[in-house]
Order: sequence, then C-alpha cells, then structure tokens
Amino acid sequence: MKQISDIIIAVIFILFALVQFNDGDAIKWVPPYLLIAYVAFNSYRGRHFLIGSAALLIFYIVWMMTYIPHMQSWISDGMPSITASMKAESPYIELSREFFGLLLCAIAALYYLIKAKRIQ
Repeated sequence: MKQISDIIIAVIFILFALVQFNDGDAIKWVPPYLLIAYVAFNSYRGRHFLIGSAALLIFYIVWMMTYIPHMQSWISDGMPSITASMKAESPYIELSREFFGLLLCAIAALYYLIKAKRIQ
C-alpha cells in the first residue's frame, strides 16, 4: 500500500508541474514539484534520500516564509476565495496559491524525510 502512495504522490506532483507550463513563471515552479515527484518515485523503487529530503524540507519552509506578508494580507482581507477564478485579480491571490503549493511540497518532503529515517 505504501508503494502505491508513492506512485500517487509522484503522479500528483507531476500534474502540479504540468499545469505550471501555462504560467509566466513556470521555470520557477516546475522544478520544485518535479523534485518531490522524483523523491516519491525513488521511494517507490526503494531508494530513500534522508539528507535530500531534509534539505528539500528546509528549502520549502524558508521559501514559504517569504510569502508570510502576502498571507497576512489575504487573511486581513477576510480570506477571499483564491480558487474562484484562475485569473488572480489581486496580487496576494496568486501569492497565496504559491504559498499553499510550497506548503504541499513541504508536507511531502517531511513525509519522505520521516520515511527515510524509519528505514535507516
């Protein structure tokens, strides 16, 4: 069952990467999603990256922290829907989406860090 979850996670993050190609800053967002897909696929194959997962987790958390002011703006505006329209009417809508994308990456990196620790 755990191996199936690795494939599902890999496919989800590949799909996340694919939908970035129509965005103007795809070069910024495709690699972070593909890195998690790579770690997930390798976990499926029995290869676990303890140091790599830890480094990714730190990287995603630090990057997320740069979005905190935008998240505060979104929250202070009453947390309007960031999914109602694919066109971001306000700058913080796009930035809030990016924050949540990084949060998903960080959660996945944490999952693979814990998994790698258990195996070693």
